[in-house]
Amino acid sequence: MRLRDLIRQVRAARTMAEERAVVDRESANIRETFRDDDSPWKCRNIAKLLYIHMLGYPAHFGQMECMKLVAQPRFTDKRIGYLGAMLLLDERSEVHLLVTNSLKNDLNASTQFVTGLALCTLGSICSSEMCRDLAGEVERLIKSSNTYIKKKAALCAFRIVRKVPELMEMFISCTKALINEKNHGVLMGGITLVTEMCEKSPDVLNHFKKLVPNLVRILKNLLMSGYSPEHDVTGISDPFLQIKILKLLRILGQDDAKASEEMNDILAQVATNTETSKNVGNAILYETVLTIMEIRSESGLRVLAVNILGRFLLNPDKNIRYVALNTLLKTVTIDYNAVQRHRTTVVDCLKDPDVSIRRRAMELCFALINKTNITNMTKEIFIFLETADPEFKAECASKMYVATEKFSPNYGWHLDTMIKVLKLAGNHVPDEVVSCMIQLISSHAELQQYAAVQLYRAVQADVISAQPLLQVAFWTIGEFGDFLLQANEDDVARIEEGDVVAVFERILPSTLTSTVTKSYAITALAKLDTRLTCTNDRVRHLIAASTAHLNLELQQRSVEFARLLGYNELKYGLLERMPVIAHNSLNAAAQPIESDSLPTGYDASAAADPEPLVVYDYPSYGTPDQYASPTRGALRSFDAPETSNAEHSSVLGTTTIGDLLASGGTFVRYLLQCFAKRENLSDERAVNKDTNRTKNEMVANSAVSDPFDIFGSLDSTRSKSAQPSTVAINSKGIEGILYVESDFAENKPAVLRLVATNNNPVNIENFNFQVAVTKAYQIELMPPSSATICGNGQGSVSQLMNIKRNSTSQPVRLLLSLAF
Repeated sequence: MRLRDLIRQVRAARTMAEERAVVDRESANIRETFRDDDSPWKCRNIAKLLYIHMLGYPAHFGQMECMKLVAQPRFTDKRIGYLGAMLLLDERSEVHLLVTNSLKNDLNASTQFVTGLALCTLGSICSSEMCRDLAGEVERLIKSSNTYIKKKAALCAFRIVRKVPELMEMFISCTKALINEKNHGVLMGGITLVTEMCEKSPDVLNHFKKLVPNLVRILKNLLMSGYSPEHDVTGISDPFLQIKILKLLRILGQDDAKASEEMNDILAQVATNTETSKNVGNAILYETVLTIMEIRSESGLRVLAVNILGRFLLNPDKNIRYVALNTLLKTVTIDYNAVQRHRTTVVDCLKDPDVSIRRRAMELCFALINKTNITNMTKEIFIFLETADPEFKAECASKMYVATEKFSPNYGWHLDTMIKVLKLAGNHVPDEVVSCMIQLISSHAELQQYAAVQLYRAVQADVISAQPLLQVAFWTIGEFGDFLLQANEDDVARIEEGDVVAVFERILPSTLTSTVTKSYAITALAKLDTRLTCTNDRVRHLIAASTAHLNLELQQRSVEFARLLGYNELKYGLLERMPVIAHNSLNAAAQPIESDSLPTGYDASAAADPEPLVVYDYPSYGTPDQYASPTRGALRSFDAPETSNAEHSSVLGTTTIGDLLASGGTFVRYLLQCFAKRENLSDERAVNKDTNRTKNEMVANSAVSDPFDIFGSLDSTRSKSAQPSTVAINSKGIEGILYVESDFAENKPAVLRLVATNNNPVNIENFNFQVAVTKAYQIELMPPSSATICGNGQGSVSQLMNIKRNSTSQPVRLLLSLAF
């Protein structure tokens, strides 16, 4: 049977069973003919066997027959034999030694086509041992005068270098001659080989940088040459070679100002003279843009590259639009302003019917948001959110919170924007955004009443499909429900207690309300019982209604709150407002919003300091009317007036470890609030005049002492919570806090204590904390208390360090390193 007959029978099979029957029958016939060594149809049988292999059926039994065909003198037999070897053999095959001997013989053949077959096979199936055995033969063929052999030998050398990089030194000398070849095939093979070697070795990269003028000249000749039928593709001379050269120039010019300057002119010519009406021209322009962005090009050239991508966004071909968006997303960090000019076109891509283009456009829109355009960009994103697919809404909500955290003009706008995001994204909002919204409201006292009112109005509408919004609203109403009842001049209608409870009466019994939302609601109702005066019966009735709920956690929560509300001496202490929540899960991606008006005495010039500073916030425990933003409250200068507080005292802190150890209490910019330890529950039960008098005496004493000298009163009676401290490590679930045990008083070494905790679910082994200081200081690191930290915050490891000051000319700078 001939090959065409086998193909015809396979195609005629109506079912897989019929196809398998045809293949099995023919495979049996092929095995039978393989037993006859004198069969004249070996070449035809191997061809049929390769077709069977392409269909996915086993054909390994033909490996030795392929080797027999390779050993035949006829070219047609060798061609089928080598093709079978490339398809049926791999590195694990036991007949590799036979293949190596056959290849070595054919690499020395007198016929160029046989040599070409051997080179193609070597490049396809070469193992490490085969590469080392035959690399010398390939090097010899690269120096051949035959362009056909030289081209294939260069590509085979490329495969050898990729497989065994240490053999590249063998080809460096002979590769230079390939770059000066006139034949485009040889030139392309040589550039491919040079590109691979430059990517593998920095030394080879430096060696080939001297070829930049040659490559620029070749590219210029291609650009300026006239019509050449041999290389023309839709009016462009050899676009494949142009793209290869551009890729090599990109590698050679990266982080090299001299090489980049040599190629700036030719890149500008390619960018301006290449025809864009055909896809071939777009491919060249795309490689040109990538090259311009990766080398140290001029600013004008980068603007030209971004403008090319902007034209790509207007192309009707969706593949070109996707490539443009993807490249702009990588380019936005290099030339932000140039990409910003195409913001309108990017926003229009949010309406594209293709889901991939919409996703890339959404990511680019968030990358383009800044302080000046956040208002307009937010409107466009809201329009996108209204009709977005569910898989977009979760990511969009998270990115929207990060953007508003960075660039919101004020906290009120930030809150209003996120409330609308919660409405539009509905149940697709991730839990992290809910936590961040709660943290935002908790940490800003000036926002709490406004947030309570706005969220109350939001849940008055039918928002049962937006469970995350209900969760944030219930938490806020529970914490600050008394603020809703306070009169506000801007409010048209006064909010009554009954109106607040009515919201819970409408949402809590609904079967569409999730269990998590009901848990938020039950907790909020328990807190409202201590804040409201006229509707306590309705509140307790709602809580009691959930005491028989099928969900065990919700049932237990309701029963416990119902019992607790009967103890007036307990409930006010247990259900008071939560401490300020200082951290959220998206803080790593978003820096705090900069305030429009700086606090009194704040040094604006200090803010221009390029050294990155982070404000560390700590919980504040106090009466409801004393809650303040820990971040904003910390942004005070040294000269700012100190405010008294009935529940906590503030001491000066800093954001760098070095400033903690500065002498004399003179620090740089920020205040670190360290609050007194909260009274325990038994003290709250026995609140009396003596207790209040004791608290007032404590505040008075703290006001007399210098609040800016954190080293001035390091006595043994002070609790650890009042020690000067800062969060030194907060990454991957590991939190490390540095406490100042003693300062540089009387030229004694300062002592720091690191307390590290592990919030991950698994234990950490081989804990290793290292610190380095400048030459003006010496550090002695004591061994840690343990090398293992238990998971889930169940244990901690402490480690002491002694820092000795040799010179007062510079402050302490610590470089921290943690390994486990």
